[in-house]
Amino acid sequence: MSKNLTGRVLAFALALVLGGSIRSLAQAPAGTPQGNKVAIVNIQDAIANTNEGKKELEVLQQKFSPRQAALQTQNDEVANLKKQLETQGSKLSDEERNSRIRLATEKQKTLQRNYEDFQNEVQQSEQEIMNRLGKKMLDVMEKYAKNNGYTVVLDVSNPQTPVLYAAPTTNITKELVDAYNAESGVAAPAKPAANTAPRPSTGNAARPPAASATPKKP
Repeated sequence: MSKNLTGRVLAFALALVLGGSIRSLAQAPAGTPQGNKVAIVNIQDAIANTNEGKKELEVLQQKFSPRQAALQTQNDEVANLKKQLETQGSKLSDEERNSRIRLATEKQKTLQRNYEDFQNEVQQSEQEIMNRLGKKMLDVMEKYAKNNGYTVVLDVSNPQTPVLYAAPTTNITKELVDAYNAESGVAAPAKPAANTAPRPSTGNAARPPAASATPKKP
């Protein structure tokens, strides 16, 4: 499930473009190095790995667990019907075989619809969390970047981000997680957030990603 979960709204003053995102910090504080010092960050991972993010995702997992279990039961039922048709089909009358095929098809369609509804709700909940926590993370990022003399921070969460190469030392994702945790004061969760969702046997539906959403520009 979606690492992945519940409602955030971003509002911040400086310009931000996320998903090919470049945040320019034009004025560094006195005493910090000047020049084109650039950093990269996976903003999605940063948010999801904060103590607050982990707790939010864990709450979301608990919220959707009953639906996951119901989908798994439906999935198993469809798989069993298909298996029975494969092993017993040749021994059944045409009428019985056609009846079982119709039943399996109907149940598979129902499973597909239920799974898609589930997936959409998970992704919407994930996006809400990313937006809500994203405001705080971007404030932390701005402060960290200014204090460390970065003039540009690139978000590489999106595969379409036009960053072809970046030295590992330019990745400040972990540093932002640590800075966020220190500022928020939220303790680490007792156990890591889990996020697994049953997948229909149709093979057509995409599995809900864990914390795959990106904070939205207000």
